[in-house]
Amino acid sequence: MMGIGIVTMLSQINGEYWLAGSVAATFAISSALLAPQIARLADRFGQSKVLLPSSAVTTVAVIMLLLLTYFEAPNWSLFIAAAAAGWIPNMSAMVRTRWAHIYAGDKKLRTAFSFESVMDEVSFIFGPIFAIGLSVGVFPEAAPLVAIFFLVCGAIWLTQQKNTEPTVKKIDSMTVKPVITNGSIICLIAILTSVGAIFGTVDVTSVAFAEQAGNTVAASYILSIYAIGSCLAGIVFGLLNSAYSLRKQLITVIILVSISLVPLLFIQSIAQLMIVVFFSGLFVAPTMIVTMTLVQQVVPKEQLTEGMTWATAGLGIGVAIGSSIAGTVIDLYGSQNGFSVAVGASIIGVVIVLGGYRLLKTC
Repeated sequence: MMGIGIVTMLSQINGEYWLAGSVAATFAISSALLAPQIARLADRFGQSKVLLPSSAVTTVAVIMLLLLTYFEAPNWSLFIAAAAAGWIPNMSAMVRTRWAHIYAGDKKLRTAFSFESVMDEVSFIFGPIFAIGLSVGVFPEAAPLVAIFFLVCGAIWLTQQKNTEPTVKKIDSMTVKPVITNGSIICLIAILTSVGAIFGTVDVTSVAFAEQAGNTVAASYILSIYAIGSCLAGIVFGLLNSAYSLRKQLITVIILVSISLVPLLFIQSIAQLMIVVFFSGLFVAPTMIVTMTLVQQVVPKEQLTEGMTWATAGLGIGVAIGSSIAGTVIDLYGSQNGFSVAVGASIIGVVIVLGGYRLLKTC
C-alpha cells in the first residue's frame, strides 16, 4: 500500500510518472536492505524493543516526504526521505517468526504459514485498490498517511502481544554469523527472488496487455483473479499433510509454476489471460508456504526473524527486477512478449532449486 500510495501521490501532484516510480523504487530498495538489519536487532533485543522505534523513524520520514511533496521541494530531497522511510519493520516476517515460536515442531505451523500467505494475498488484492481510491478520491497524500496509520497501529498491537513474542536468547554478536552467510538461506532467497520477478512481470505486463486491448480497468480484475487463485490454493495446501520432504515439495511447486506460465506466451485475449493467471496463481501460495517453512528449519531459532526478513526481502527485490525488465521488454517488443520475462524467471527458479538441492539436504 505504501509503494503504490507514493506512486499515486506523486503522479497526481507532479504529473511525472518517472519521478513517482523512481521514488517508490528507492523506498522499496531501501526497505529491502534495511529490514534484515532491523530483524537482526529484533532477534537480539526482542521484537517489542525494536518495532516501535523503527516504526517511528518510518513515520517521521514519510511525513517529511509528504511535506516535501506538498511544498514542491527539489526532487533530490524526495529520494532522501524515501530512503529514510525504508527503515520499516517487516511485519510479515515478525508475525511468521511468532507462529514458528508458538508451533515449533508442530504440524499446525504449516497451517499458520498458510494463513499468513492467504492474508498476504488479501492485502495484495485490496491494498492497491484502497490506496488508489484514497489518493484519487480524498486527497493525494491520503494513501501514505493511512498506510502509516496501519503500520503504527499494527506495531503497537503486536508489541502488546507478549505471550507470542519469541524468547530472546543471549548470543555473542561477534561470533554469530549473519544469516545471509548461510548457504541454504542464500539458495532460498535466490528462489524467492525469481518468484518475485514473476510477480513483478505479471503485474506490469497484465496492465500493459489490458491497456493494449483497450480495457485498462480489466487489469485490476486480472490481478485479483491471480491472487484469488493463490488464496484458494493456500487454504487447501495448508490443510494437507504431505509425506514428501520439504525440498521435494519445493522442487515440485517450482516446476509447476514454470509449466503454468508457458501458456502466457500464446494468449490472445483478456479472458484467456484471466484463465491462465488463475491456474498459475494456484502454485503461488504453496511455493511461499514451503519456502518459509524451509527458512524456519535451516535458520537458528535465535536468528529466525532475520532469516524470514531476508527471505521476504528477496521476494521484494525480485518484484523490482521483474517489473523493470518486463517494462523494458514491453516498450521494445510489445505487451505479449513481456510475459516471456516471467517464463524466464521461472526457469531460473527451477535451475536454482535443482542446483541447490544438496544445500537443502537436511530438510
